[in-house]
Amino acid sequence: MTHAPRVWTKVFGGLAAGAATMYVFDPEGGRRRRALARDKVRRTASGAVDVLRQAVRDAGNRFGSVGARAARRLTGLRADDRILEERARAEMGRVVSHPHALRIEARNACLTVTGPILEEEVEPLLDTLRAVPGVDRVGERLEAHGSTEGVSALQGIGRRGRRVSELKQENWTPSLRVAAVLGGSLLATYGLRQRGPLGIALAGVGLGLTARGATNRPLSRLAGMQGRRAFELQKAIHIDAPPEEVYDAWVNAEQFPKFMSHVEEVRDLGDGRQHWVVRGAAGGRVEWNAVTTRAERPKLVAWRSEPGSDVQHAGSVQFEPFGHGTRVTVRMAYNAGGALGHGVAVLLGADPKRQLDDDLARMKVFLERGITPRDAASRSISSSGGNGAGAG
Repeated sequence: MTHAPRVWTKVFGGLAAGAATMYVFDPEGGRRRRALARDKVRRTASGAVDVLRQAVRDAGNRFGSVGARAARRLTGLRADDRILEERARAEMGRVVSHPHALRIEARNACLTVTGPILEEEVEPLLDTLRAVPGVDRVGERLEAHGSTEGVSALQGIGRRGRRVSELKQENWTPSLRVAAVLGGSLLATYGLRQRGPLGIALAGVGLGLTARGATNRPLSRLAGMQGRRAFELQKAIHIDAPPEEVYDAWVNAEQFPKFMSHVEEVRDLGDGRQHWVVRGAAGGRVEWNAVTTRAERPKLVAWRSEPGSDVQHAGSVQFEPFGHGTRVTVRMAYNAGGALGHGVAVLLGADPKRQLDDDLARMKVFLERGITPRDAASRSISSSGGNGAGAG
C-alpha cells in the first residue's frame, strides 16, 4: 500500500509521455507540429532576451538615480532650481485638484508655493513638496479656501492625480517582471518540495507570481475573472479587393472552412447568430454560439460569444479603403480558461495569435486568387469523409 501512489504516478506519467510522443511524431501532422514548436521556442527565447535587456537598462537607470542622489548628499551639490521646479509641479498634480492655480518658485533648494488652494489640500501638498528629491525647505504663501465658490482660480472640474504603487499597475517594468519570474520560480520550487498545505500554498503563490511576471498581465485577467479580456489580439492585413467584397466574405462565415484550417463548421442560426465548431488543441473540438452586435457594410462588423459559452470572446473587424484594395484590421479578446487554458493550448500547438496570422493570409490568397488552401478545413473534412460545413 505504501508503494501504490508511486506506482500510479509512474503509470500516469508513462501514459502522458506516450501520448505526447505520439502527438509530436504523428506521421500526418507531426512534422508541422514540430515546426510550430520550434518557431514558438525561438520566439519565446527572443522575447525573453529582449525583456532581460530591458530589465538590465531599467535596473541601471534605477541604481543610477539612487547613486546620483546619494552623491549629491555626500558632496553637497544641489540640483538646479529649474529641475526642482519641474519635479515639484509633477508631484503637485497628484495631491492638488487645481494645480494651475498655484505658482512654485525654487531658489537654493528652497521651494516657495503661492496661490489659492482648498483647505483640505494644504498639508498633503506641503508634505509632498518636502519629499521632492533635492528640496531642503518649503515655504508657503497659500490662500486656503473652504470651497471653490467665489474663487475664480478654483473653478472648473478639478482632477486630482492618484499615486499608484508599481505592484498595482497593470504593466510592470522589465526589472520587476524578471524579479517576479525568478522569485516566483524559486518559491514554487521550494513549495513543491515541501509537504502539507503550507507547501501547496507557497507553490501556488510562486506559480501565480511567475505567471504574472511572464505574461505582464494582472492575475485577475489570467484567472479568467475579467470575462473576455483575458487575452487580446490585433492584426492588420492588406487585401487586393474592394471593401464590399472583403466585407461580404467576412460576414459569410459559413464559407470560413474553405480557407481556414481550424474552423470546421459555421452554421447560421438566424437573427445574427451562428454556431461555430473549431478544431482545438490536440485535435479536440470546441463549439460555441456567437451573435453579431454591429454590421455596417462595408466598414465594420463586430460580434461576441453568447453567455455560457466555453470560449468567452468578442471581436471586431474594420474595413478601410487602402490604395486599390482594403486594409483589414482585426481585434479580438478571448478567455479560454484563463492563463492555464491559454498556456496548455499554446504548448499543444493551438496558438491563437499564430492561427489568426495564418488564417488572414489564407483569406488574402482565397479572395485575391480564388484558390482554396491545401490545409483548409473543408478539404481535410472532405478527404476524411466528414459532413462538415463549407464543402459546397
